[in-house]
Amino acid sequence: MRASANSPVEAPVLKTPQSRGWFITLEGIDGAGKSSQFSAVVETLRGLGRAVVATREPGGTPLGERLRELLLSEPMSTSAEALLVFAARQEHVLHVIEPALLRGQDVVCDRFTDATLAYQGAGKGIPRDRLEALAQWVHPGLEPDLTLLLDLPAEVAAQRMQAQGRTADRFEREPQEFFARVRREYLELAREQPRRWRVIDANRDLEDVREDVLQSLKSFLEA
Repeated sequence: MRASANSPVEAPVLKTPQSRGWFITLEGIDGAGKSSQFSAVVETLRGLGRAVVATREPGGTPLGERLRELLLSEPMSTSAEALLVFAARQEHVLHVIEPALLRGQDVVCDRFTDATLAYQGAGKGIPRDRLEALAQWVHPGLEPDLTLLLDLPAEVAAQRMQAQGRTADRFEREPQEFFARVRREYLELAREQPRRWRVIDANRDLEDVREDVLQSLKSFLEA
């Protein structure tokens, strides 16, 4: 497919899920415990003999990781923030995600465009249709096959982050009301696309959460 004036890159045409890898994402507000569950999903898939590319957003490529550092540390306007997120995503999709899927590898990604709709959209006020237009430009026709949402009340997430005692990045320093808006948007996205999303109650012991995550993964793979 040749790039047009409205398309800055030549995007591979993805095959059907039966002949390519699965694209699985994990989402949730900061403090929901995605990192632990992310590892469990990757290890489970590999244990089943599947080839897996584990990656994250923003990041996933050398340029994406440099943009990630800017996004997490440098003050900037909300519009600049959203555009940098999509710039990192363009590199990520073109050089990591789509090539892996076309090779038949599964891609497990910590956050994708749903995070942008929740954080820069509901959290910071950028109209959703504007972000969706950018998504259509950057990754037309590509969305996750399965999204696991680690759902946690904003006040509980704040307590967890405080207990960790680590230095908060620019996003983690946002007020609790911000994360409440982000959480509501995640739940709305899950309501709109119930076939893709699985909502996991993350306000429980780690092992109980992991059991639900892996059961959701198993149900998806067996469907």
